[in-house]
Amino acid sequence: MKNKLLQWVEVDSEALRHNLYEFRRLIGKKRLLLATVKANAYGHGLEEVSSVVLQSGADWLGVHSLEEGIRLRHAGMNCPILVLGYVVLEALENAVKHNLRLTVYRMETVHRLARLQPLQGKKIPLHVKVETGTHRQGIRMEDVPHFIKNIKAYPTLGVEGISSHFANIEDTTDHSYARHQLENFLELCKQLEEEGIEIPIKHIACTAAVILFPETFFDMVRVGIGMYGLWPSKETYVSCLLQNREPVSLKPVLSWKTRIAQLKSIPKGAYIGYGCTYRTTRETLLAVIPVGYYDGYSRAFSNISHVLIKGQRAPVRGRIAMDFTMVDVTDISGVKEEDEVVLIGKCEDEKITADALASFVGTINYEIVTGINPLIPRVIL
Repeated sequence: MKNKLLQWVEVDSEALRHNLYEFRRLIGKKRLLLATVKANAYGHGLEEVSSVVLQSGADWLGVHSLEEGIRLRHAGMNCPILVLGYVVLEALENAVKHNLRLTVYRMETVHRLARLQPLQGKKIPLHVKVETGTHRQGIRMEDVPHFIKNIKAYPTLGVEGISSHFANIEDTTDHSYARHQLENFLELCKQLEEEGIEIPIKHIACTAAVILFPETFFDMVRVGIGMYGLWPSKETYVSCLLQNREPVSLKPVLSWKTRIAQLKSIPKGAYIGYGCTYRTTRETLLAVIPVGYYDGYSRAFSNISHVLIKGQRAPVRGRIAMDFTMVDVTDISGVKEEDEVVLIGKCEDEKITADALASFVGTINYEIVTGINPLIPRVIL
């Protein structure tokens, strides 16, 4: 299949399994492990990744949207699927129809759900999102007990879980704010218990929390970026060392590849690409590759990034266009049209990582991999 493709993303299933096993080792067998596959599985391929992780011991899948959850149901995924984002009121019936768990924090959502008929007579399982300090989606802590009691007043609704999310656990080696949020969450859980409100599944841990703070595990953890073999941040890695913890072994899962569409010799002093932003200083052999910013290869990489061809780095020359990028292959011998080009991944002894590309343009590895166009084929290896 790969030989017929113009560009493709390779997903290393063994690396994916390895990473999942590493997180399972950290949390133990008794806790639930939710594999976060939102944003097209962080750019790796929603259905492809979900199939592998469910075969490898993940208990739940986490998506952002109703549409992602329905895609997984249509792909035959029968496991619990939690929608982490917001579902509009008019679409709630469709969510219930597809047996999706819902994150709730608006009473309007609860009232609308109460009008719906649950599947097979079971209660509609809800997860209450609590605001502990991130100030994104979620309900204020002081409002949670009353909110949950209102849910429980409806015989067709059930509170299956309560969750929150850390604000800066990845961004610093000073985790005092994360501990403040954890204390808020613990205080709320204690209050609910004292009021006789039982919550089966409590969850707050993301990848960085799983690596750094076992006290955040509770009943379920939500593993995202680490499952794909990428560290949440340099600060998370440094924090791990500062705590004298053995860094978790992560293997990058994704490689992004294409082919040379054309080779051309251009003279010294020639301009390359839109805006004439690069001018050759010698006679140059130029490779045109059919990838551009539409595909997720950022225009900000113009004149600063590299690709790999035959195990060597080829610098990007000129401005990256919507569908094309030009690279200098003058110093790479034996280059032919349709030779493989590595945008992210390894080639012989060289590699280009999502972290390296992110550093070029002042962003994070999340944005690099999630930005890869979902229409590009994902190939499971």
